[in-house]
Amino acid sequence: MNLGEVGDVFSALPVHLASVNQSEANGWEKESQAAPSASSTADDSLLDAYSRAVTGAVGHVSPSVVNIEVHQAAGRSRSGEPRERRGGGSGFVFTPDGLILTNSHVVHEARRIEVTLMDGRRMPATAIGDDPASDLAVVRVDEPGLTAAALGDSQQLRVGQLVVAIGNPYGFQSTVTAGVVSALGRSLRSYSGRLIDDVIQTDAALNPGNSGGPLVDSAGRVVGVNTATILPAQGICFAIGINTAKFVASRLLRDGRIHRSYIGVSAQTVPVHRRVVRFYDLAKESGALVLSVEDNSPAKRAGLRDGDVIVALESHPIAGVDDLHRVLADIRTGATCSLTVLRYTEKLELKIVPEEAK
Repeated sequence: MNLGEVGDVFSALPVHLASVNQSEANGWEKESQAAPSASSTADDSLLDAYSRAVTGAVGHVSPSVVNIEVHQAAGRSRSGEPRERRGGGSGFVFTPDGLILTNSHVVHEARRIEVTLMDGRRMPATAIGDDPASDLAVVRVDEPGLTAAALGDSQQLRVGQLVVAIGNPYGFQSTVTAGVVSALGRSLRSYSGRLIDDVIQTDAALNPGNSGGPLVDSAGRVVGVNTATILPAQGICFAIGINTAKFVASRLLRDGRIHRSYIGVSAQTVPVHRRVVRFYDLAKESGALVLSVEDNSPAKRAGLRDGDVIVALESHPIAGVDDLHRVLADIRTGATCSLTVLRYTEKLELKIVPEEAK
């Protein structure tokens, strides 16, 4: 019942009720004061629990968040002098010896990179590797003993889970927004044109300067790398899952770039029914659901269809999109491979020839 309805009820009471004695009036007043007090106490305790979760997560991760300033070539002036344009974003330290994870679009083609730590120290940084296809990059500062962020497991995320985005929009350090995981398994087209699969959608507000900052859970573990927002929309923001980021970072540290094979599918991670897992004795209880198959692609030529669930590639179990990307980065292009899929309840073995990703 709203306040207007309460007023209507009291105005409709007989006039003789207005002549109640003072002791009864005092009793009503005490009761009316007691009820809101209990309600407000409950609300306060709920707010405190939420606040403790957010502040605890921020306290764990904020010492690892950095500001990244980038200087890029911007042609020449009329006098022939080289010009630079400045940009930037956020990042976070993930090893104590100064390795920092950020977005590729933040540092791509940078001539000079400068990093500002939480305590205000400013130092030059070098790019270790850059992968536009996943919009991830690794840079390094020559500063030992830094506080590294704890990395979580993005495959364990659930829709509705509390997450906190921390970044450095427009140079304001440790800007914090909180929200929930709105959806999982989204696809996002990177600025290189390639689809990034298994992206996290969240309503934790992001600004342009948040790019590359961490998305963390209530325990302060990094579960994603903030990467994009849809400007006309309200509360539709995206982050690359930390499992994808771990794999990409390891390859960038090893090779400086990602060598990928390509089969031409868009997919997302889905669970496989337990009865099917037991019947076929599958190694994993999840797989990569094929959402679409590109025309004139290796997958199309192999007979892969929308709705198929990939559970193995070259005898490597596929528990989801991250596993599929990982295996495709390891197998040789141009060689015939065995692809195991579930089509409805039937298990099929297809032959596929991966191509070099462009």
